[in-house]
Amino acid sequence: MHQSTNRLLREMIAICLMAAAIGIAWNHRLLLNAWTGNVPASSPAPASLPPSQSEKGQQAVPLPLGLMQVKEFHDRKEAVMVDARDGAAFTAGHITGAVSLPLGEADGRLAEFARRYPPTTLLVVYCNGYDCHDSHDLAGKLITAGFTTVFVFEGGFPEWEAAGYPVTGGTP
Repeated sequence: MHQSTNRLLREMIAICLMAAAIGIAWNHRLLLNAWTGNVPASSPAPASLPPSQSEKGQQAVPLPLGLMQVKEFHDRKEAVMVDARDGAAFTAGHITGAVSLPLGEADGRLAEFARRYPPTTLLVVYCNGYDCHDSHDLAGKLITAGFTTVFVFEGGFPEWEAAGYPVTGGTP
């Protein structure tokens, strides 16, 4: 039994060494650049289409963000948090610093919103959590209005508040 364990251990070590050698050979340029600190230039996005549109010119679906990503954008003040819920829900409690743009009022308020924020502004749209689709609908309207970087925080206000992150309004 002792010899079979030693043989199994030698085979496992051989497989790991072969896998490491193949990985290093396959990624040698990437590893060399990382080791020397050289970062290859990435190719720029095509100038003819904004990031929110596909190559065929159709509207792209806004990408979802998780709680940690939204928190990082919020803390770094890199994004405008857009609350798609109605005014009463916003007043009762919202992510600190968020802007209210209720889906039901979006058509009438989009022009004002577009004057306030440039089309390249990073927007994170949220509503009442995973069962609420207002954030997706509003994000689509914002993309159609010309905003190029629109994300949806699917966990929305309930997930944010449950995590103990900063909120304004509502009960403490």
